[in-house]
Amino acid sequence: MLKQAVLLLAHGTPETVEQIPEYLRNVVSGRPMPQHVVEEIQQRYSLIGHSPLTELTLEQARLTEAELAQAGQAVRVYVGMRNWRPYIPDVVQQMRADGVEEAAVICLAPQNSRTSVGLYRRAALAEAGAMRIDFTDGWAEHPLLADAFAERLHDAQARMKAETGGYAPVLFTAHSVPARTVQPPAPDENHPRHWPGEGADPYEQDARTTAELVAMRVPEIPAWHFAFQSQGASGGPWIGPTVEEMLDSLASQSVKNLILQPIGFLCDHVEILYDVDVAFRRYAAGKGIRLERPESLNASATLARALADLAERGLKKLRTA
Repeated sequence: MLKQAVLLLAHGTPETVEQIPEYLRNVVSGRPMPQHVVEEIQQRYSLIGHSPLTELTLEQARLTEAELAQAGQAVRVYVGMRNWRPYIPDVVQQMRADGVEEAAVICLAPQNSRTSVGLYRRAALAEAGAMRIDFTDGWAEHPLLADAFAERLHDAQARMKAETGGYAPVLFTAHSVPARTVQPPAPDENHPRHWPGEGADPYEQDARTTAELVAMRVPEIPAWHFAFQSQGASGGPWIGPTVEEMLDSLASQSVKNLILQPIGFLCDHVEILYDVDVAFRRYAAGKGIRLERPESLNASATLARALADLAERGLKKLRTA
């Protein structure tokens, strides 16, 4: 029987503040990054102390492997990062050296953008050689993903009611992306540009779909809203509305308590520990809004079951193809 395995792909994060310039060069594919942007990101990392993305992703892999073993699938779950160690190409090479012949590959970005998720796909396929791969493009509608977020949101709403006497509206968020990466360019015969796939990119709708599925599972929510967070410093527009714009709007509606839940991230890292817990909380307070956040999924057993289910589907397709 062919030796199978699972590969989880994530963004990656540096271990130290000193590594951030090299890390950012990876993120922007070597393009020049203004020094003030580098220094700002270094400041954010220093304020949160450490980004735990790598260790949390490794723990998610361990839990997924345990779920698969419990279901009778004795396969190893590897982790590869796009922008930092362990790099995806190095991990795929190690898998081949370990004798892996087929792999179910899952990007830990549930909402699919053909441009960004496509980078993960290309990084894995580039080193696959004869190893056969089943790549999960997107899983924004997976019921266990929505269950996992809903569990965290239930707990946050219970705390909010105990402290304030009522439930709070929810602002769901996902990472923004440059508009040019998800919107097909206007036809230009003189400068043709390849667009990956037909029609609109699914990312924005995927993100809103996940939010809607979570909200349906938490009936105590009095109202919910959606925004894109963590817009970058690169030129050109990024998709919105921004969190700050939504906080302005909610403040004008006299909202005093708010729960913000990122549904595009599966574990704590700088976009949560700084952007949400520091920057957005400070901005909300300036508008008279108390902003709270549910615990991130991190080591959620329900998330591990979702990943194991996706892995089982991918491995089955490889066996029966």
